[in-house]
Amino acid sequence: MIPVDFVLHQNTPNPFNPTTQINYQLPVVGNVQLAIYNVRGQLVETLVNESQNPGYYSVSFDGSGYSSGVYFYRLSTPEFQNVKKMVLLQ
Repeated sequence: MIPVDFVLHQNTPNPFNPTTQINYQLPVVGNVQLAIYNVRGQLVETLVNESQNPGYYSVSFDGSGYSSGVYFYRLSTPEFQNVKKMVLLQ
């Protein structure tokens, strides 16, 4: 079944230590970027940067190399953009 809307879900678990899952869904084919940023807005890591088909996706983020704190993850496509907050507790 193909999703009807773009959706960026809250990561689970949140807070997390050291790994978390980020789920999202795409209704159309397009270039997708899923990136992690620190509280200063600096890019920490790019998890996805490719063209993807419509569907449901799950990406794991391993924060073991980063310090505890608040991070943001952003899903960007030509038609959609959304940001959510997550907390890493080491």
